[in-house]
Amino acid sequence: MITVVGWDGTELSARAVDRLHEAGLVVGPDALLGRLRLTAVTVADGSLLETLDGHLEHGEGPAVVLTEGDPGFFGVVRTLRSHGLRPDVLPATSLVTRAFACAGLNWEDALVVAPSGPAQLDRVVNACRAHPKVALLVAPGVGPGEIARELAPTTPRALIVCEDLGGPDERVTHSRMGEATTRPWKDPDVVLVVDPLHQPKANGWVAGAQPGPAEWALPFANALPAEVRAFVLAKLGPRLGDLVWDVGAGAGEIAVECARMGAAVMAVERDEQLCAELRANVLQHGVKVALTRGQAPPALEPLPDPDAVYVGGGGPDVVVACAARRPRSLVCTLRKIEQVSSILARLREQGYRGEGTQILVSKLTLSPDGSHSLTASDPVFVVHATPAHTA
Repeated sequence: MITVVGWDGTELSARAVDRLHEAGLVVGPDALLGRLRLTAVTVADGSLLETLDGHLEHGEGPAVVLTEGDPGFFGVVRTLRSHGLRPDVLPATSLVTRAFACAGLNWEDALVVAPSGPAQLDRVVNACRAHPKVALLVAPGVGPGEIARELAPTTPRALIVCEDLGGPDERVTHSRMGEATTRPWKDPDVVLVVDPLHQPKANGWVAGAQPGPAEWALPFANALPAEVRAFVLAKLGPRLGDLVWDVGAGAGEIAVECARMGAAVMAVERDEQLCAELRANVLQHGVKVALTRGQAPPALEPLPDPDAVYVGGGGPDVVVACAARRPRSLVCTLRKIEQVSSILARLREQGYRGEGTQILVSKLTLSPDGSHSLTASDPVFVVHATPAHTA
């Protein structure tokens, strides 16, 4: 038998104490075992399963795995079950619950992220850009300093850093972003990343990330036909954790749509009037879009690398500059067929495989005599490219 015991700094239950006394093997982190004054085997995460397998194989009695908080929430229970083990679980209050309680905040509307290491820093940061309330379970290389450094200056957030939750040195600090990058933190457990200006529209019915939009290709005035925008969105594939660039954004129709689907979005537009329209669209739809007013390609240089890019204007040089940042998907719309072959050729030079599609939309209209006819809009050419795989 394997029992997983979670501990949150409070007194262990009688059932947990009994399991610890009965155990032939107790494994857990040094710091946790020290706080509980237990003499037991400690193992690194990579050898936990090997240690348990050896113990069970030799029939040396029950085993206990000691961990912090709720082991069923981004914890060791997932690891054990994926290995074919079926433990009894005695949970305690999760670190995330304690963090929000210490901060005096509700958290049913919070997104919880638990990266495995610095390789997932970009996705965590993008989630913080797109979502107004995020709880980060700190991992090596993904803590308050790294988050604040990546978010600044385009995405101002309040940081609440929770250190040694449940321990003797428990501390909850409301930190400015600049302070977070320089302050020495002592074993932070959870960082709450909160947009202090966000106002919830209504009480939700689902925890965490909210359901996606009920409709794509909203009826924006003077925009690309909705059918074209739906195709563009399908090829961009915006999702939570992604960063999407909208270059030559115009009034931001694509930017707004991508943000509604949970992606972090950065828009680049040079025209002052269009920037004003973009801001109005963003406010109307209650989404987050970071706007850079400037001329691409130079305006793209300080931006973080994107996962997907939509180019609504700017020409071949802009497309090449975007491809140089290696997005997984690059989409552009063109009005003339002569532009398509030129763009595809430049993309091939950048190591991308592209295809072109013409979309001609004809709307059904009702005539005064009751008959119907089709009214065609101007054709739009859509180029979609992805990195070419090399052997």
